[in-house]
Amino acid sequence: MFGIQAIVVLVVLGVILGLVLLVGLWLMVTYNGLVGLRQRVKNAWAQIDVQLIRRHDLIPNIVNTVKGYAAHEKGTLEAVVNARAKATSCTLPAERIKAEGELSSALARLMAISEAYPDLKANQNFLALQEELTSTENRIAFARQAYNDAVTQLNTRVKMFPTVLVAGMLGFKEEPFFEAPEAERKPPTVQF
Repeated sequence: MFGIQAIVVLVVLGVILGLVLLVGLWLMVTYNGLVGLRQRVKNAWAQIDVQLIRRHDLIPNIVNTVKGYAAHEKGTLEAVVNARAKATSCTLPAERIKAEGELSSALARLMAISEAYPDLKANQNFLALQEELTSTENRIAFARQAYNDAVTQLNTRVKMFPTVLVAGMLGFKEEPFFEAPEAERKPPTVQF
């Protein structure tokens, strides 16, 4: 009788040990998957950051060029400079995303000024800077899409069952999307 009880105890211990190992393996795979996704988000944000820095570096040149032709547009020029300063001082992605939206709006207003100044529109330096800014904005849009794709994957994984049961305990949370600024959401007005 003692032998059968020992075998039952060993089988029960074996099953319990097997379940603990399976849960441990699942936790390890889940954690490593979440770490990989978080790293993709960080990498994608770093790519956006590179392009944003490039844009920030262009802004003083554009402002100085416009200043020479449109000195009485002081309010718009100051708005761009202030928005740039705010964007460069933000460290958290959510704050930076908001500040970059404000900067995009201020830049759009600055570029609209050029329409009122034919000499500015013809200035080769301004045209080159405008082309460089357009190229940079396209790069930002591409990097923003890659970032949002990575964020979508991470946020989906963090919310999905059964990962949601342990994601918070393992220190994983949803990341913010880099959404288009309000100015880019409005359709352009066309007048003839």
